[in-house]
Amino acid sequence: MGILFGTDGIRGKANYYPMTCEIALRTGKAVGTFVKENGYTSVVIGKDTRISGDMLEAALSSGIASTGIDVIQAGVLPTPGIAFLCSDIQEAGAGIVISASHNPFSDNGIKIFKHNGTKLSDEEEIKIESLILNTEIVSQPDIGKIFIISNGLKKYTKFLLSKFPFKKPVKKLKIIIDCSNGAASKISRMVFNEGLFETCFINNSPNGTNINDNCGSQHTTPLRQKLVTEKADLGIAFDGDADRLIAVDNTGDEITGDKILAICANHAKQKNRLQNNIVVSTIMSNVGLTEFLTNLGIRHIRADVGDRKVLEEMQKYDAVIGGEDSGHMIFLDHHTTGDGMLSALKLMEVMMETGYSLSRIASAITTYPQTLMNVSVDESRPNFMKIKPIVDTIRTIKNKLGQKGRVLIRYSGTQPLLRVMVEGPDQKTTDQFCNEICDSIKANMKKAHTNTTE
Repeated sequence: MGILFGTDGIRGKANYYPMTCEIALRTGKAVGTFVKENGYTSVVIGKDTRISGDMLEAALSSGIASTGIDVIQAGVLPTPGIAFLCSDIQEAGAGIVISASHNPFSDNGIKIFKHNGTKLSDEEEIKIESLILNTEIVSQPDIGKIFIISNGLKKYTKFLLSKFPFKKPVKKLKIIIDCSNGAASKISRMVFNEGLFETCFINNSPNGTNINDNCGSQHTTPLRQKLVTEKADLGIAFDGDADRLIAVDNTGDEITGDKILAICANHAKQKNRLQNNIVVSTIMSNVGLTEFLTNLGIRHIRADVGDRKVLEEMQKYDAVIGGEDSGHMIFLDHHTTGDGMLSALKLMEVMMETGYSLSRIASAITTYPQTLMNVSVDESRPNFMKIKPIVDTIRTIKNKLGQKGRVLIRYSGTQPLLRVMVEGPDQKTTDQFCNEICDSIKANMKKAHTNTTE
């Protein structure tokens, strides 16, 4: 992780460093230079519905154009839609998405894709970050043009639906789609159209400030309530840029990424589509996923946190299915990156081909009680494993859990948070242990910070 780049691009509070117009301008110049050096002539830019998106889009576009590279503005489009356009447009050497994913509207971010629709490697991030921070303003005669395209949504929709055999089903699935007032708001009506599904859309009226506001993948209560009231077959909640999803089954129960991975992997194996018999997830995945896959004879590979790390392991082992419990799913035989829309279609494909309800399909996977809590921390991110009271608390709880659970603590790559995850034998014990660790972190990191600043 560099000075600017976290686990998923550059992110922060809009109009505050590093999410300023000045940094966006420099980022545009850096990406333009990167594209030019690789022999391409344009960059595609997309965004979600945040009010700060237009401002950052203008700065990025100006920076790119100043290097002699053309800009193709695709407007509001899911992150994976920009990855698709980036690989579909021959002249495009990169794609940029302006989004802070599931964060509140006051935040924003910059994600960068390469020509082939994949995210930057660590080395490429370091190079671009160096250009952003160190490049002097150099005058040069070439100036790029800025184009606005209107067919991005249509092209991306066609790309998604072309991969699935949805031909006037005898009985349409009744689905509820929570668009999170984000990038999914318009395109969802095109993908999950009335010709294929009986669909109800909620939280699909973005106003620039209501993205992820008590809705979407982080807040599924409204969706669960709507699904039960409407007696629907399936609920889908996207995040702000629609690269992840959380599902809700016909009984109103939440189906997270681990179970969706298990469902899709099981179906793919039965259909002889699970290349090399491997599934990749992260160290945050539930132990129950490993047990389910092992019982099916499927090899389970664990990657570091982040869909980019999952993709690296998938490419290393030549796997086609991977993802995170948070809802990022990668189907590498269909797309180059995590895609919420695509994942929803894959899940519906299993339901339509088996004829089973989602609750019945998901019941085959047993997950261990897992509690994930976030602790706000100082931007300096001190090494919590050097603070003895915290270490003692963690060690004590690990000893109490023994072989019946685990503890995983890490810094968020996108927010000033320490994420504490505990798995245990029952929910009450798991919640209790997770709270104990969080309380210790809050009390002792504050003391450590006070001692170092006095």
